Amino acid sequence: MREMNTQSSNENGSTLVEVIVSILIMGTVAAGLLSMAAIALTQSENQGHLAARTAEYAQDKMEQLLVLSFGDSTSDTRVFPATQAGGTGIATGGSADPAAPVVGYADYLDASGNLLASNSATPPAGWFYQRVWQVTSLSATLKEVKVTAIVARSVGRMQRPTATLVSLRSFPF
Repeated sequence: MREMNTQSSNENGSTLVEVIVSILIMGTVAAGLLSMAAIALTQSENQGHLAARTAEYAQDKMEQLLVLSFGDSTSDTRVFPATQAGGTGIATGGSADPAAPVVGYADYLDASGNLLASNSATPPAGWFYQRVWQVTSLSATLKEVKVTAIVARSVGRMQRPTATLVSLRSFPF
């Protein structure tokens, strides 16, 4: 009689070495995918969320400034709603450089977009967004208003998202 326990060579199981090599290959692929996921997450947070918020907050400040009358030099737009005194209105001055804020032409927001009280060019504790603005007189009837918003820090080692808006304000319109 023939023996029934004969196995062909292609029915043998995997060796320990083959299992270890396949785990190493899968680990290398997974590590590559995880690094791509980390880059995607960083880009999405910086360019999707933070950049959108800086643009939105710059636009909010620009709208707040452009509703003031052409000759307003006293409204305080560092508070919301703006008060009629204690500020600079849209008087010529300020700086559009976040590294060189000018008193009266800068305000700060927390991470949720809430306005923080600040009467100096020094950022208050807990600030996350900074807005600075500059008003330049181009003629007796035309002013340029420039607003720059920047986030305090970005995710990863990327450049901080910044948004700058420029608009003209004319008199009498």
